Amino acid sequence: MATSPILRTEPRPLPRPRMRAKQTSLTLFPTAARHGNREQPSGASAPPLEPVQRTRPASELVGIARLAASSPLAEAKRGTEYFLLPVRSILNRCNSERVPFRWTINPYRGCEFGCKYCYARYTHEYMEIDGGEFESKIYVKQDAGALAERDLGCEEARGQHIALGTATDPYQPAEKEFGATRAILERMAEREGLSVSITTKSDRVVRDIDLLRRIAERSSLTVNVSITTLRTRLARLLEPRAPRPDLRLDAVKKLREAGIAAGVFAMPVLPGLTDGEEDLDALARGAREAGAQWFGASVLFLMPASLKQFIPFLEEKFPRLVKQYKAWYGRGGYAPETYASEISRRVNLLRQKYALNSLPRLSKTQEIASPQLALNWGS
Repeated sequence: MATSPILRTEPRPLPRPRMRAKQTSLTLFPTAARHGNREQPSGASAPPLEPVQRTRPASELVGIARLAASSPLAEAKRGTEYFLLPVRSILNRCNSERVPFRWTINPYRGCEFGCKYCYARYTHEYMEIDGGEFESKIYVKQDAGALAERDLGCEEARGQHIALGTATDPYQPAEKEFGATRAILERMAEREGLSVSITTKSDRVVRDIDLLRRIAERSSLTVNVSITTLRTRLARLLEPRAPRPDLRLDAVKKLREAGIAAGVFAMPVLPGLTDGEEDLDALARGAREAGAQWFGASVLFLMPASLKQFIPFLEEKFPRLVKQYKAWYGRGGYAPETYASEISRRVNLLRQKYALNSLPRLSKTQEIASPQLALNWGS
């Protein structure tokens, strides 16, 4: 099995059937109009390439910002630039008490899917890059496979759960070109007794079913496929370059047919956009039909770097929602507790209706990763 940190695979064309979804349910969002498939999908191409805009001169940068500034340009395509980022470790310790895991792996910094709500945009600011360039400046961590081989043997991390794909998607388009995620999985497949979860919005995860099977034979492995809505046009607006929702459900089905533990995360639930009863019901029903073992959900969390990008998006596409979003998220990253509690109630009822678990069944040393770092976990 190859161990190079850069692996390439041939593209596999996928059919693109046209889908229409009926939307009639009411929302919990006080002033929202319902948005179905009437919106025109946004273009999938990113803005033209521009020089990386940093807040300080490169000579003044330190740490990860200096490394990013010196990273060579590896490739440029689809309006996106890819840089090779030297890092000291592929395994990162997470010390926040708000999250249910201690170790994470993100093979990339930045994510080409360009989800308008993505909480992780603030991570580009650590590199002195504006969060608005999160989807157009992608940093590929060098020597991912070799670093994983070393880090997975770390005594401090032994017996602890490792969450792969917490801040950026491990199966974003860059993976096709650079193969950092597969290189890491190859090293995981050589070990036993690991506890690993993978969270992704991409059906590209099925490419690695061979490795996932090998990992699952010797370690605990779960795959969480994140789907915010089954409404294709709305999904394209919210997540411009992520695979269609039906392709993600098909990935869940293929994972389950291969014997891989997999479920669906409705994360985040966006107030006024994806929170309708029929929306959530359709998603839970689709998860069950795909063979998902669990169905998780959490309400949108907006850090300042994300809010700065999301409000202009709402002003352009959903202006009637702007006032309420500013009222809810302008003073903090969370929606009101009453709203979150109601979403939790709805999701619990759907789990009962479709016989879905709330979380993967894990042992004491295993924990679960949320696409939004479980910052509002509770459903």
